[in-house]
Amino acid sequence: MPNHGHSRDVLRLSPRASLTVVATAVLVTVGCGKMGQLTAMKNFKEANASYGQQDYKKAAELYEATVKADPNLNYAYFYLGNSYDNLYKPSKKGEQANDALLESAVKNYQTAAEKLATGSTKAEKDLARLSLKYLVASYGADKLNDPARAEPVVQRMIQLDPGEPENYFALAKIYEDAGAYENAEDILVKAKQAKPSDPAVYKTLAGYYNRQGQFEKTIKELEDAAASDPKSPEARYTIAVFYWDAAFRDARLSENQKKEYVTKGLGEVEKALEMKPDYIDAIVYKGLLLRLQANLEKDVAKQQALIKEATGLSEKANTLRKQKASGA
Repeated sequence: MPNHGHSRDVLRLSPRASLTVVATAVLVTVGCGKMGQLTAMKNFKEANASYGQQDYKKAAELYEATVKADPNLNYAYFYLGNSYDNLYKPSKKGEQANDALLESAVKNYQTAAEKLATGSTKAEKDLARLSLKYLVASYGADKLNDPARAEPVVQRMIQLDPGEPENYFALAKIYEDAGAYENAEDILVKAKQAKPSDPAVYKTLAGYYNRQGQFEKTIKELEDAAASDPKSPEARYTIAVFYWDAAFRDARLSENQKKEYVTKGLGEVEKALEMKPDYIDAIVYKGLLLRLQANLEKDVAKQQALIKEATGLSEKANTLRKQKASGA
């Protein structure tokens, strides 16, 4: 399968994003199962070969033949949709034949998401989530630009799998993009209620509050994320970064507020370093917090001591980077 590269934000993934890992799991599962019909098996195998060669036109024809021969081969619907998605050209948006390709992609992504969501294997559920993400992306501003059509689809996914936070995240994004901020917040709160043991629900809600400029709520959710994953140094480091960023960039803060944020940030970064002493990013941010603390310090001697400590941390981080690069 081709490796197309992908964005870190799953809801903004390009349809040409990497499917290598998922596709491999799918092929193993399909290869070990009964496809029901020899014709479907033959077409599916040939379709996968064409897909892997990025011959999406031929792949789409073969996947169409596959689901016609065996409508219960649920994996094929995702790859059929993605083949049409890859055939769609944004530069030709508005041309009937080109737009029809995207509509075909949407139809098959939706079928895949609904059929695979209730599957019994991890590969099926992973592909259901991926189908949903690509479906939502297809309704985005750069494609169909029709979020209203995406909303009932994602709501249906929540009904099918109410314990899956990704479905709530997708719906919240639709609302946020449309400016329905209260609805977006409400859905993210429901995601947290659906799976309170998952740190991602707190981090996603924190990201929402941060975009809305609600710093205290942002920190509260990040603290809850850390509490849900108490052995994670990354969770504590993340809180420290937010405190540094606010103290460094928010001109509305008083000097006392900045000092408070720096102190809290240092407390969080120390917790991260207690769990992972060689955590390079945490070491770097401890140095940045100390330099910010020095800028707020009136006592020259204390200021110089803070800068000296920050410089030592910078040198330590550089040494650790070199050791890591050399494999030491």
